[in-house]
Amino acid sequence: ILCTWSMENEDGLSLLRFHGIISREQADELLGGVEGAYILRESQRQPGCYTLALRFGNQTLNYRLFYDGKHFVGEKRFESIHDLVTDGLITLYIETKASEYISKMTTNPIYEHIGYATLLREKVSRRLSRSKNESRKTSVTNEEHAAVEKISSLVRRAALTHNDNHFNYEKTHNFKVHTFRGPHWCEYCANFMWGLIAQGVRCSDCGLNVHKQCSKHVPNDCQPDLKRIKKVYCCDLTTLVKAHNTQRPMVVDLCIREIEARGLKSEGLYRVSGFAEHIEDVKMAFDRDGEKADISANIYPDINIITGALKLYFRDLPIPVITYDTYPKFIEAAKISNADERLEAVHELLMLLPPAHYETLRYLMIHLKKVTLNEKDNFMNAENLGIVFGPTLMRSPEDSTLTTLQDMRYQKLIVQILIENEDVLF
Repeated sequence: ILCTWSMENEDGLSLLRFHGIISREQADELLGGVEGAYILRESQRQPGCYTLALRFGNQTLNYRLFYDGKHFVGEKRFESIHDLVTDGLITLYIETKASEYISKMTTNPIYEHIGYATLLREKVSRRLSRSKNESRKTSVTNEEHAAVEKISSLVRRAALTHNDNHFNYEKTHNFKVHTFRGPHWCEYCANFMWGLIAQGVRCSDCGLNVHKQCSKHVPNDCQPDLKRIKKVYCCDLTTLVKAHNTQRPMVVDLCIREIEARGLKSEGLYRVSGFAEHIEDVKMAFDRDGEKADISANIYPDINIITGALKLYFRDLPIPVITYDTYPKFIEAAKISNADERLEAVHELLMLLPPAHYETLRYLMIHLKKVTLNEKDNFMNAENLGIVFGPTLMRSPEDSTLTTLQDMRYQKLIVQILIENEDVLF
């Protein structure tokens, strides 16, 4: 309902739509009982606050309206008031007419019959032969097939839970709010995703598309797709190993292999730094070429460049090898005075690490133990390596310089214990 005397205000409310300070009763009268009609007004009760008055269900609904560069009344943000109202009317209509159905959408999900529906042809064809692919697709009854058929174009991947070549690390989906262009169906419950924008969520690692409410029921079975993993460094550890179908990050394997082949006797191994620009080159090579990156002596004769690249990989992890969740517990374990009790506490905490983190840490400790066995040449014992790798492998969830300084000796001690007792702890 336009207002001919209105002008655009400083908060960007649309020209000809702002009715100034009027009461709820006046707003109701202006809307005239027209379903879907709306006006913008300044609140009579709270001057300076803006209200969207919307006619729906034979009543006038009043919403507090906000603006931060975009218009919003809830989580979703819109370029225009008209888009906000359009999305609101769609949502109100669906939730009013189908509330009972919506509440039951997750009770019999298609997900349980077919497995989640991303990357069928691309991913399965890479990992399984055509015959295996056909044999491992879950059969669906005729009754179920009718429900499945309408989203057949979206079901691009069968379940990969029995893939013999895939390391079965559990991984949660990385869901983010997504705006779908054109009609879209939820790959969990097979129902339509309604709304004008931000209709649902998409996993940025595997591409699974679901309703926001359905995302709470999806199992931790994300199978990341290499096409979505844009880099190697700064990528979540579990995401990377599942995308590459390896036990550990290939950066760790390749760097350690190179170091053990030509660097175990190098003086100050891991303590001496390589040239920063060369380390950055190695990082870029891994991000660009993955496991095909050339880090041989022909390209990088200084082994300290490779050790620097390995340490940088661990520092760049969004979640450290010793995770933020377990960090405080490891620090407390390091404070235990009795050596046997301390060792037992550390052993128990290792069991709390995610499998990919545990395997990476185990492999690294085996390597660092080999480094200490060459101490007479490289002058690096477990304590020295603890000083180097303590802050690299474990970081406080608190972004506090004081906390970091206070914890440094405990970080060093934990890594020292892991190296010295590698054969017992792992």
